[in-house]
Amino acid sequence: MSDDALEAFVGSVCGDSHLRVEADLGDGFVRLRSAEAERRQAAHDIRSTEDVVIEMLRNARDAHASSIFTAVSREGTRRRIIMVDDGDGVPPALHERIFEPRVTSKLDSVHIDKWGVHGRGMALYSIAVNATSARIAASDVGEGAAFVVETDLSQLGEKTDQSSFPTFERTAEGTVSVRGPKNILRTVCEFALEHRRDCTVYLGSPTDIVATLYAFGLSSLTAAARAFADVEETPVCKRCALAADPAELAAIAGGLGLELSERSARRVLDGEIAPVRPLLERIRIEGLESEHPHVAPVPRSRTSSDARGLKIAPDDVEDFSARVAAAYQDLARRYYLEPTVHPEVRVGKDRITIAISVTKLS
Repeated sequence: MSDDALEAFVGSVCGDSHLRVEADLGDGFVRLRSAEAERRQAAHDIRSTEDVVIEMLRNARDAHASSIFTAVSREGTRRRIIMVDDGDGVPPALHERIFEPRVTSKLDSVHIDKWGVHGRGMALYSIAVNATSARIAASDVGEGAAFVVETDLSQLGEKTDQSSFPTFERTAEGTVSVRGPKNILRTVCEFALEHRRDCTVYLGSPTDIVATLYAFGLSSLTAAARAFADVEETPVCKRCALAADPAELAAIAGGLGLELSERSARRVLDGEIAPVRPLLERIRIEGLESEHPHVAPVPRSRTSSDARGLKIAPDDVEDFSARVAAAYQDLARRYYLEPTVHPEVRVGKDRITIAISVTKLS
């Protein structure tokens, strides 16, 4: 009988226990095979939504991210967590394998922090075996990453109170005392405080984070770069700024796992939904400002606001559109594009958006 046939026969008689146990030590004690021990350790690591969040944050930190954008939403028992960062990124060929056990980029480094050891190649695997789904929505080497995790709260719980913001107080010994339920807010705040010299952390709803990513891209990409950039070749954190209209913004955000309607996308483009502030700006601790926390380039307000809104006469809009079309013709000749266009000019509350449909000459 061949080895494979023998193993199949034993499996049919004993179940899969022989595959999980290396040795029976008697009296109910066994020595597990390493794969089974790691599988159980992974399941033990993740006990709640908050555990998923901190492991994702630590993963972004270990990828040398300087900005981390965390979006959370809930629908019934479905919890959705999206983590977008500007770290090292993951090559496409490893997008699925990164969730396998013992797969890690930290061959020569292991982080030991207040949450324990990180770098065993088990964090993402731990999340995957406890979540309904876990995937990389977008990433490449040097472009950052967008991770999407969905959990079923009936199987993986979380703190009941998810709305209370924690309070922070500096003690007489100089340390920081934290009070409040150990919910997602507190988890992300504690991480942001712990790593304030290394990275800036943002937290909000998917729509809030889209607005923040849009502002982040606008602050670091020139108008020319946005006009001619390829979405797939643009760093993940800057892609939302390439959108020319609400439909495109919704599509780009969706490609990062951030779902929002075109109506919400229009509100982002019109400046009606402002970017969220870094969490550290919401944490007030006496003396913290003197410790020089990391500052990210996301502006608090992209433009000066006028509650009355911007009003332009239809004739002036039409004249402006004709001038844009004329200016486009020179560009079209240089890049072999159809020169006759009809620019769509949209006037928002505090911005003018121009959209041009481009056709390449055959």
